Amino acid sequence: MNGRLDLVFFTDRDLGLRFPEILAAAGLTVERHKDHFAHDCADEVWLQSIGQRGWVAPTHNRRIRYQPNELDAVMRHKVALLVIVGDASYPDLADAFAMTLPRIRRFLARNTPPFIGKVYRPTPSDQAHKLRPTGRVELWYPK
Repeated sequence: MNGRLDLVFFTDRDLGLRFPEILAAAGLTVERHKDHFAHDCADEVWLQSIGQRGWVAPTHNRRIRYQPNELDAVMRHKVALLVIVGDASYPDLADAFAMTLPRIRRFLARNTPPFIGKVYRPTPSDQAHKLRPTGRVELWYPK
């Protein structure tokens, strides 16, 4: 990623329809799974495609790191994968992602794919005490 300003965010099918709409309304360039792939498309297929295109992939699929074929596809195709962490509605997760964009952009600029990062929502304390609370982003794989 290293400083790229032309980021394209590819939203996995597990994020539904509202998540990409909210990101697009926040000014991001968004490509949706359903616009490029069949609903039952294997994860390895779309991971290869977006890796080749250099797109960033937010997903809510926490298990992807533990599926050998999917982890292999992330690594082999140099995917920038961001796992959205949290049990909340997709609109709430999308709002938190949008508020965390400055940190996400810094993370993407500092890390060269392939990698899996985790994007956390703001803590309840931050939400209570900050006007525009942001979450955090951590490298999850490789360590």
